[in-house]
Amino acid sequence: MKRLLIVDDQPYIRQSIRLALRQHFELEEFSTADEAYQSVLACRPAGIVLDVMMPGSMNGFQLCERIKRNAALADIHIVLVTARSQVEDQELGRSLGADAYFIKPFSLMALSRHLQRALSDTAAGTMP
Repeated sequence: MKRLLIVDDQPYIRQSIRLALRQHFELEEFSTADEAYQSVLACRPAGIVLDVMMPGSMNGFQLCERIKRNAALADIHIVLVTARSQVEDQELGRSLGADAYFIKPFSLMALSRHLQRALSDTAAGTMP
């Protein structure tokens, strides 16, 4: 089972995502981008479901950029999930390397389908 990080400062959002994904992925949860980055370096996940606005020294955009600029980590699939719905925010997320952008509130079923498709063994090397 592929490892996936859920990074959001809201426990109820992490719980909802966990319930939707737990049958398909090995999950680890974090409430800050700083904590998640340490886990990425230690245990390199297949993907990350990442909020943008969080407390700490780094927000989700910054974590996404840091991961995607590191050649050893760049293929980690990053899905931004955020209330920031402006076109400029979505374009920023994509320019920083996000593989998908879900606006809160979003469909947990659509997120699950996206991640299953993107992280399936047959999807290796393809962008959904």
